[in-house]
Amino acid sequence: MGVTGIGGVFFRSRDPQVRAAWYREYLGIEAGAEGDASVWQQDAGMTVFAPFPADSDYFPAEQPFMLNFRVTGLDELIRRFDAAGIDVERRDEWETEYGRFVRVTDPEGLPIELWEAADDADAGA
Repeated sequence: MGVTGIGGVFFRSRDPQVRAAWYREYLGIEAGAEGDASVWQQDAGMTVFAPFPADSDYFPAEQPFMLNFRVTGLDELIRRFDAAGIDVERRDEWETEYGRFVRVTDPEGLPIELWEAADDADAGA
């Protein structure tokens, strides 16, 4: 007996409808607001579950957590964000042996890391 995966991610929002629409439009996640029965069927794959030290600078100190999503077609996602005027943070050190990473923030300032695994990045090149 044990946990087999993440069954949901629930977080508070000043405007749940707008925030859910943003996740649907820009990330393709079937996000629903409270009481909405939307279910996002995600692909099987790796998930990292890691508490960070309270003084970590890996993501903003005022945020208790950061989402990291596995993606394919990272360059296309970046173009969509750029076209919509959404800032995409890129750093040279985020081009790693594990793949490529960029960051965006959702409408309420939650950091989101987008990760294209090295195998996916090589397949798209």
